[in-house]
Amino acid sequence: MPYQPPPDLAGLTLAQIAEQVAARKLPPVEQWSPEREGDSEMRIAADGTWFHQDSPIARAGMVRAFSGLLTRDADGAHFLVTPFEKLTIAVEDAAFIATDVGERDGALAFRLNTDELVVAGPDNRIVARGDAERPALYLQVRRRLEARLNRSTYEQLAQIALGQGDDWRVTSEGERFSLVPE
Repeated sequence: MPYQPPPDLAGLTLAQIAEQVAARKLPPVEQWSPEREGDSEMRIAADGTWFHQDSPIARAGMVRAFSGLLTRDADGAHFLVTPFEKLTIAVEDAAFIATDVGERDGALAFRLNTDELVVAGPDNRIVARGDAERPALYLQVRRRLEARLNRSTYEQLAQIALGQGDDWRVTSEGERFSLVPE
């Protein structure tokens, strides 16, 4: 069956977004302890492009499949994990790019460059880094992985913040997040 990306955020209710999030079945990477380790010869560029041996991975389905095997350790190193091996992968900035955001019923839902949907909240925090001159916003995704908000998503989130008040903060799932680096 061909891959069907989730519908646009603009057309989904929060309940439908939650269904889409629950429907994504990820491999149980956390339960695997492979003995074999190595280098995947892969990297994720700052713009979200995946490379293998310096050649871009052009098939979106391959990127989606690999992204489900991705994890990050407490020291910030990224790995692709299967039951048989754990391979390093170089990540220039963040593993994912947040490409869209929508506000529904007190929650902020983000679409990633892998078509995954993530709802910001206690388990998926929004983090502001950088400084006033060069701020950068990140969304915690899973397994210590993050998505950097692209420029248009950053602008969308700024508009949402202005609609919620004048303190450059947004609320999602009862959590409050600053859009200004501290």
